[in-house]
Amino acid sequence: MENRLSPLRLRGATALRDGKMQDRTVAIAGGRIDAGPYPAVDLTGYYILPGIIDLHGDAFERHVAPRPSAPFPLSMALRGADQDAAANGVTTAWLAQSWSWEGGHRSPDFAERLMMALAEYRPRALTDLRIQIRYETHETDSADRMLAAVRRYAIDYVVFNNHLSEALTMWAERPHELEGWAKRNGRTGAQMMEVVETARTRAHEVPRKLCRLAEAFDALGVTYGSHDDPDGETRETFSMLGARICEFPTAFAPANVARAVGDPVLMGAPNVVRGGSQAGNISATALVRAGKCDALVSDYHYPALARAAFALVDEGVLDLPGAWALISANPAQIMQMPDRGVIEQGKRADLVVIHKETRTVECTIAGGRITYLAGEAALRFVDAAQPLRMAAE
Repeated sequence: MENRLSPLRLRGATALRDGKMQDRTVAIAGGRIDAGPYPAVDLTGYYILPGIIDLHGDAFERHVAPRPSAPFPLSMALRGADQDAAANGVTTAWLAQSWSWEGGHRSPDFAERLMMALAEYRPRALTDLRIQIRYETHETDSADRMLAAVRRYAIDYVVFNNHLSEALTMWAERPHELEGWAKRNGRTGAQMMEVVETARTRAHEVPRKLCRLAEAFDALGVTYGSHDDPDGETRETFSMLGARICEFPTAFAPANVARAVGDPVLMGAPNVVRGGSQAGNISATALVRAGKCDALVSDYHYPALARAAFALVDEGVLDLPGAWALISANPAQIMQMPDRGVIEQGKRADLVVIHKETRTVECTIAGGRITYLAGEAALRFVDAAQPLRMAAE
């Protein structure tokens, strides 16, 4: 999507530049950060921060099926998720889509439909939307199919999951929850457990299959990691395999191993905002405080990203530049995207304008295009629109 802003300056705000909060003008031209003397929009009373880069979000699932029995067309779901992300300052986002034995919206069939739908939708997207595949390690029968889809749709991020033990524990201790999980995927609890038991019989195939996938990912330049590592041994195994990203470790031990070998650790922003994990796992704030969390992700709630950064500031864990780096500069480095993540001349004009008092996102600019605009900031842009049009003419 084009419709980039005409060259302009955003003045009067406090901007995050060179790792510090500075009262500096930010200029935009041609979709990039620039330094020209362009017509200005007065943003006194606001922060200008780098656009948020979200490495893992599954809130799109609620746009796909607001209720389990009420799915909507994928084109509508992607539009809704795109607008949701933009309204919360996100300029680059990975939709975390499962490739799993779970079935339903987490099946290989659905994953391929989503990839196709996103390829069709992307030219109209507000946000730089991408797909992260969450590959269930015991879904060995379709591993080659998954790899073919990675090639076909240029997927650049995969994480390995293993939810078998979770399903077994749930069936033994909380069968009503497993029944609900199964129902969401079109099965009964008993049918789900049949699938789980079949997947367990493939355990001997998993190590060799993961090695083959890792070699292929390395050749393709795909970034890959693991999800929900329960212990240090699991993290060490995945790290040796080449799955360097440690996503949502459930305890300190896997995070400690990741830190020791230089693997990035990702945690959920909702965990920070809510004061702990909704699943009873390790506190994200505790990991940040210990210096063992490199990035925060939306997980299931886009608004939590910016809110988590300010929560860390309020709790005295980090200053604003350090907290915001967890959702901008650090994710860009993890995914080797040198064109974004900071406000610097020549880089993509990915910006978030946040009201200082309310801490509300009032403007998002992605690649030099306004993707969200509201509140007082909208009035500021409208007031400046006439001279901007005259300058463009």
